[in-house]
Amino acid sequence: MSSLKKIVSSPFGSGLLGGLVALALGVVAISTGLISVEQREGGPSATTVAQAPTATDAQPAAAADRTVGQVYEQDGQGVAYIEAEQDASTSTSPFGPMQEGGATATGSGFLIDNAGHIVTNAHVVGGSSSVTVKFGDGEALDAEVLGADDSTDVAVLRVDPAGLAATPLELGDSDDVKVGDPAVAIGNPYGLDRTVTSGIISALQRQISAPNGFTISDVIQTDAAINPGNSGGPLIDAEGRVIGINSQIATGSGSSGSVGIGFAVPVNTAEAVASQIIDDGSVEHAYLGIAGADVDAGVAEALDLGIEQGALVQDVTPGGPAEEAGIEGGDANVSVEGIPLRTGGDLITAVDGEPVAGMDELIAAIDANQPGDTVTLDLLRDGATSEIQVELGDRPAEAGG
Repeated sequence: MSSLKKIVSSPFGSGLLGGLVALALGVVAISTGLISVEQREGGPSATTVAQAPTATDAQPAAAADRTVGQVYEQDGQGVAYIEAEQDASTSTSPFGPMQEGGATATGSGFLIDNAGHIVTNAHVVGGSSSVTVKFGDGEALDAEVLGADDSTDVAVLRVDPAGLAATPLELGDSDDVKVGDPAVAIGNPYGLDRTVTSGIISALQRQISAPNGFTISDVIQTDAAINPGNSGGPLIDAEGRVIGINSQIATGSGSSGSVGIGFAVPVNTAEAVASQIIDDGSVEHAYLGIAGADVDAGVAEALDLGIEQGALVQDVTPGGPAEEAGIEGGDANVSVEGIPLRTGGDLITAVDGEPVAGMDELIAAIDANQPGDTVTLDLLRDGATSEIQVELGDRPAEAGG
């Protein structure tokens, strides 16, 4: 059985984020405020790696414009080695808070502009009392944590740009990435600074758990070797442009290293979040407040829904926007092809008139809004269709909160 791990390096090991690979019908916690039905007691919430519908526009890999060595020569100096000193009271392990004392977590990051802004993972610097960064052979620089967004696992640091010799990395467009495209990772695995590995884009539209229990969508999967310490480093395309932030790895049983399945937060997500942090110091996310499951033809037939796609509401968060709008969750437990589901809840089929095939599209539709926005959901309830308006809330700090 594989497990999903954050890849920050620390004396306490990598942070375990979950142990199961979800089947296509599995219940997932998503960044619209969905909370997993199956959370474990103690420590971080157990979560799944959910596979979204396979992209149909995958194209043959584009010819690499640069060799791996040329990409490394172009971008290597803009990749930061990060050390984050953890307070004794905030030090964490895969199983929850640690009381033994502080620790030093090491990870990676990359320079995005000439003002000294560095992007990394939130889990690299979370709970830190001080952070230093180092570019190439330069001296370690004190860094300020401008902000961190646990919902997307993105953080922004700032160093004094005076005398900074590093060159900012160019950001690409993660929406243009195709399965089979070349991929290069640069980072500091196990503290081995400026390490480069290469591979391809293995899959798109994955979902992984964020540090606060919500789900990050449209995640890029790669077989480029990434390991503890690569967290926050760039995943780069053949033209030397950043397409993602290396964040988590799947590992085999008993292993903490790379097995060729790594996950990167898409750079489009990271760029939007970083801009909010730089401008406002914080990030807001729209919140619906449900837990749901994908519906496909098999589920539709088994549950006699009459509609072969959509997001089946499993649970509704008490006091959340969905409950206040009258959305209903399931009331009976069943198993479809071995997958547990709650039936009797509303089936969401469209948002503001745009059809949603499942949870991933529902995530994207809600994420495109801001707290306070009103959306119209098309629902199927007891065989009848209807529309319901929901005023979206502000996502709580943690799933289930």
